[in-house]
Order: sequence, then structure tokens, then C-alpha cells
Amino acid sequence: MMTGLFISELERTFKRKKTAVVLAVYVGLLAFIWFFLFRMGGTSFFDAAHDVKIDSLNSAPLFLRELAFVITFIVIPMFVADSFNSEYTSGALRMVLIRPHHRVKLFFVKWAVQCLLVFLLLSLTWVVGTVVGKVAMPHVNETMFLGGQTVGTVGAFLYSLKFYGICFCIFMTVISIGSILSVLMPNSILSYVATIGALIGSVYVSDKLSFFFSVTDSVFHELSRPNSEFLVNLLFPILLISLIINLFVWKKKEWVG
Repeated sequence: MMTGLFISELERTFKRKKTAVVLAVYVGLLAFIWFFLFRMGGTSFFDAAHDVKIDSLNSAPLFLRELAFVITFIVIPMFVADSFNSEYTSGALRMVLIRPHHRVKLFFVKWAVQCLLVFLLLSLTWVVGTVVGKVAMPHVNETMFLGGQTVGTVGAFLYSLKFYGICFCIFMTVISIGSILSVLMPNSILSYVATIGALIGSVYVSDKLSFFFSVTDSVFHELSRPNSEFLVNLLFPILLISLIINLFVWKKKEWVG
């Protein structure tokens, strides 16, 4: 039954015109960033204070830096609002819940589909960024990342995997927070605005939460620190708490009436 729910959610997600439009725009942005970085002489930034020349080994993380803001503040809030709020307010979710589906299973299916969408976008970005580095940027045998880390081909590949992996964990947390707000808000526009407001507002709550606003800059800094415990001490607890709140809301919410 879980597999059937997952396939059904995938079908509903990809049948939405908004999903197709957002994915098409994202692909267009990938092409634009490719052209823009190449025309700008292959220069990017680790953060506002550290610029860097793009080469064949460091291109993938730097490519994501140019698009992380779009994923955080446009793609995820829009997809999550469509999946969690639009289906609820339109009554489509009631039609699903009148069948013998457990609410917890349905939530995790919807959450997993949103995570899968972001994973596919990150995979596409990694592939394009890597290809751009190999084809259009200077070929090097070593490169340097923030903090003075000099790595070779294997080291750069492992760095990219860590970089994209941590970014994906952050995006999963954004999805979880957005899903809570989408269920609580009366319409999809307010849920979209509330998600963005929560991400921006987190900066004023604590400097430690700035990774919600500047995802890739924060990840570059975390990877430059030896023995960083960012995932264990901060991100995973927030993700776990947000999932628990989601489960509580889904159990208490009056979906059918």
C-alpha cells in the first residue's frame, strides 16, 4: 500500500502544471548560470568576502551556490504549498483520506516525494556543474576550497559529495518546516509567504540558524572547520523536531468534514 501511495503522489505532483513550469524555469536557470559564469571569466564566491576562480574540480559546489537561493525561497515553498496546502484547501486530500490510509503514512509519502524532487534538482545541478567544469573551465589537478583546503581530483569529488549532502539535509529541513506551515495556513499563498517569512525570521532568532537564509555560504564555512558537529548538534535535531510536530499536527487536524 505504501508503494501505491508513493506512486499516486508522484503522479499527482508531476501532473500539476506548476511543477512542470518550475522545473522548466530551473533548467533555464542552469543554462543561464552556465553562460553567466563563463562570460564573467569563471569567477564565483565562497561567501561575500571570498571570491574564487572556477576550475574543473571546484565547479559543482560553486554552481549550486548560484541556485541555492532559488531552491530555498522559490522551488521548495512553492512545491510544498502545492502538495500540502492546495490539496487540503481544494478538498483533494479529503478524497484520499476517506480511503483506509493511515495519516502518518500519507504524510511521509508526501514528504518523501518533496525530498525526491529536491534530490533530482540537486543531482541535475551537480551533473551540469561538473560538466561545465570539465568542458568550459580551466583544467587543474588540484584546487582550493574555503579555509585553505587543497585537494586533488578524489578530494574534490568527496568534498562535492559532502557539500551537496549537507545542502540536501538543509533542504529536507526546509521542506519539513514548510509542510507544518502549509497545513496550518488557510490557503497556499499564505503558506508560501509564511514559509519564506520563517526562513528569513530564523536569522533574527539566532545567528546559528543563518544557514536557512544563506545555505551554501554556511556549508562552505562548516566544511572549512575541522570536526564540525553542525549536522549532529543543530541540523538533525531541528529536522527531527519538525517531523515530530508534523506528525502531531497531522494526527490532530480535522481533514474530513
